[in-house]
Amino acid sequence: MTAATLRRTTTAGSDFAELNRRVNALGLLRRRPAYYAVRLTLVGLMVSGGWAAFFLIGSSWWTLVVAAFLAAAFAQLALVAHDLAHRQVFRTKRPSEVAGRLAGNLGIGMSYGWWMDKHTRHHNNPNHDDLDPDVAPEVLIWATKSALGRRGLAAFVTRHQAGLFFPLLTLLSLDLKVSSIKALRAGVVKRPGLETALLIVHAVAYIAALFLVLSPLQAVAFLLVHQALFGVYLGMTFAPNHKGMPHPSGDEDYLRKQVLTSRNVRGGWFVDVALGGLNYQIEHHLFPAMPSSNLRKAQPIVQQYCAEIDVPYEQTGLIESYRQALRHLHEVGAPLRTHAQR
Repeated sequence: MTAATLRRTTTAGSDFAELNRRVNALGLLRRRPAYYAVRLTLVGLMVSGGWAAFFLIGSSWWTLVVAAFLAAAFAQLALVAHDLAHRQVFRTKRPSEVAGRLAGNLGIGMSYGWWMDKHTRHHNNPNHDDLDPDVAPEVLIWATKSALGRRGLAAFVTRHQAGLFFPLLTLLSLDLKVSSIKALRAGVVKRPGLETALLIVHAVAYIAALFLVLSPLQAVAFLLVHQALFGVYLGMTFAPNHKGMPHPSGDEDYLRKQVLTSRNVRGGWFVDVALGGLNYQIEHHLFPAMPSSNLRKAQPIVQQYCAEIDVPYEQTGLIESYRQALRHLHEVGAPLRTHAQR
């Protein structure tokens, strides 16, 4: 769907009120404490079990298997932090922030306050070229106009960004840490002292564990494998959601702004668990405080309602979602490839 099509489908914002009424009538916005008690326990066991295995195995190259397992555990912990930020777990702000800082800052080494601010701006204006930080021109370019004028290494990356996408995800964990430090230094985080202290504790404990238990070469290998796979996994949970979807003008009503810029990913329970419920991206964007376990139940209601009001509802398989995102990246870099061939 083109941006022009998106603008043509814009109508009154009251359409969301009726959908909200239907979803509320089924109680799908109510908290699910039992679900989150189980989920948080399982994720906690994954993280603690991974580190227990690390210390039990000791100085051995087999710890690289543990590094891969902990990469998945860290990604699941990040997905929990995502739900905490949206107050899906706790109703009030304080316990959500406390648990979020423990999961984000202490658990995976990322500023919870910085990420929450960034993610909130994304939800307010998904895929907007000027207002959504997730499509801001950085290493990867998501809009053709941002690609024009790039030179040197930046231009090379843009020309080949589709092929470089997954390799670049190996650096995502590093980028999260660098961005967290920048945000703390810039004073854009509400509790900079506390968040800084938690990040330092995480970094010291992480590095100390690696270099006290493993040989120097094993420690470096563990760090590279763990952080690279963590970045790839985390990036793959977010990549299918909006990449390659229309970029709105900002004048659309709430329902269309969220639905037309989002893509759902079909799949069973495995996809639900692996993506932390983000495969129901349309429902999540419409109802960000809805517990992730309820998104599957809300999906047919939202899809039917969109059909009633003639709003396109994008849903595809997991592999196809990556193909669409990569195809978009390739198309964005086309002008630079054409220029390079002249």
